[in-house]
Amino acid sequence: MSKAPYIVLIIMLLAVVGGAVFLATWDIPPPSERVEKVLPDDRFPR
Repeated sequence: MSKAPYIVLIIMLLAVVGGAVFLATWDIPPPSERVEKVLPDDRFPR
């Protein structure tokens, strides 16, 4: 029974490393929706 905590720790470590590798290599597409916002003139000093 003493090997069970080590096995769980190794599985958790592999999951974290695998997730980090996945996020580091994933080519996330940029948002394709155009955003336009009208800013009022009174927000800018003259």
